[in-house]
Amino acid sequence: MSASDTPPPASAGGSTRRVSNWNLPNVITVVRILLAPVFVWMLLADAGHDGPLRWAAAVLFVLAIATDGVDGAIARRNDLVTDLGKLLDPIADKVLTGGALIALSILGELPWWVTVVILVREIGITVYRFVVIRQGVIAASRGGKIKTIVQSVAISFALFPLWTVLGDWIFWVNGILMTAAVILTVVTGFDYLWQAYRGRKAKRAAR
Repeated sequence: MSASDTPPPASAGGSTRRVSNWNLPNVITVVRILLAPVFVWMLLADAGHDGPLRWAAAVLFVLAIATDGVDGAIARRNDLVTDLGKLLDPIADKVLTGGALIALSILGELPWWVTVVILVREIGITVYRFVVIRQGVIAASRGGKIKTIVQSVAISFALFPLWTVLGDWIFWVNGILMTAAVILTVVTGFDYLWQAYRGRKAKRAAR
């Protein structure tokens, strides 16, 4: 049974308990979205000087993206999973990662084609989720979550100016991580569309 098929939790008396959309996990997700412009401003304000603002922006990104696991764990542990949460959670991740990629490209540290490929996939899947929302909210798949983790790690390495401490070899590590993120982004995007097509085909056959 998928998360979207899970029935609402029942209270001790046997009645169905309605979960408020504005619970703690969803508030954490909204805060993650609001932190995105702050982080992007700090990164761009540093202007590639690799100073304190750059380090602070990188730390803020890591802290913000880490709340993805926190809000999910709280929601599952306390039966606070909602359709709004399943919709906002991947959007929050995309706002953070998208903002980071665009800022890195503006600073000339990441090729624009990498940013475009990732954003086209992410925005396209998000738009599709809204198009089919009447059929139910589609939660992030396991592959999509792995993709988000790899993206987050790759972007974190790109954000921290570790080359100032460890030397230029860190650029090779950054390149490998970002390449893995791009490949996973494209592969999971096609897989998502294929699974969606199979699901629609199965529904039509069952009618």
